[in-house]
Amino acid sequence: MPKPDFYVHAAYETDRRAVLSLGLGAAALAVLPAAAQTHLPDALSDTRNMIMNSITATDGAVIFFKDWGPKDAQPIVFHHGWPLSADDWDTQMLFFLNHGYRVIAHDRRGHGRSAQVSDGHDMDHYAADVAALAQHLDLRDAVHIGHSTGGGEVARYVARHGQPEGRIAKAVLIGAVTPIMLASADNPGGLSMEVFDGFRSGLAANRAQFYLDVASGPFYGFNRPDATVSDGAIRNWWRQGMMGSAKAHYDGIKAWSETNFTADLKSIDVPTLVMHGDDDQVVPISNTAMPTVKLLSQGALKVYDGLPHGMATTHADLINADLLAFIKA
Repeated sequence: MPKPDFYVHAAYETDRRAVLSLGLGAAALAVLPAAAQTHLPDALSDTRNMIMNSITATDGAVIFFKDWGPKDAQPIVFHHGWPLSADDWDTQMLFFLNHGYRVIAHDRRGHGRSAQVSDGHDMDHYAADVAALAQHLDLRDAVHIGHSTGGGEVARYVARHGQPEGRIAKAVLIGAVTPIMLASADNPGGLSMEVFDGFRSGLAANRAQFYLDVASGPFYGFNRPDATVSDGAIRNWWRQGMMGSAKAHYDGIKAWSETNFTADLKSIDVPTLVMHGDDDQVVPISNTAMPTVKLLSQGALKVYDGLPHGMATTHADLINADLLAFIKA
């Protein structure tokens, strides 16, 4: 049974001879149902992980990751937004790799090249998957940078899995969904459920068109009259989104819109930079970044005049320079 192209591309950790010798095991793995794969003999499980950089979470979900740079350098871990993948951080990863850092990014469960599992599309599982990755790579003194949903993931991970001492050095929340997106009596400035139901209905009706509309409109601010539109950025967003599981993305809307991170933010005890564009049409700054920084014991807020939700792509040079300054400080 032939493997999809992305399996071949992900085989950069093995040489051609190793891939050929493991081909029979990989073919056997491909035809097994997902439930059976969680109970594979060790040798066959190792085959999968050699062909593709991945770990197996505690519930059997296979999580893909990239790990570039010197293993003894300070690690920077990037957490992507919904419904994207680790590829959304390519510009940042290359920038920090060229500055001597070890850079790591994973595809969240159900996203990108990670397993399209049916369950576990919530912040607790997302954070536990990151913890499993950090333990697998034995990351120390790491800086965790999260965008949008990834910002919520960072908050939950740092708060609940920050031990042992020395595991986490700093955190960055970019356009993050913290402390909570959904409006309620306690959060009157939030967005109504109708907004998120609109996301769900758009995804369910025609995911491909909905993703194209999001990328070419509010995500990068390309719907603004003076915007410089990048067709490549739109296509890359769409490509990443369509790689993932429709169910994971559908379930994930609840995770990033309804999770309350207030307790997480209060318990974070490392320096944390909150970065947000004041023209963010997806995650409005007034009910996210502003209250977020007030809940952090070592928080700092940097607001970007006129920048959109996807500012790490549209203004990568500016964001990268500010990230570097914060990490080195």
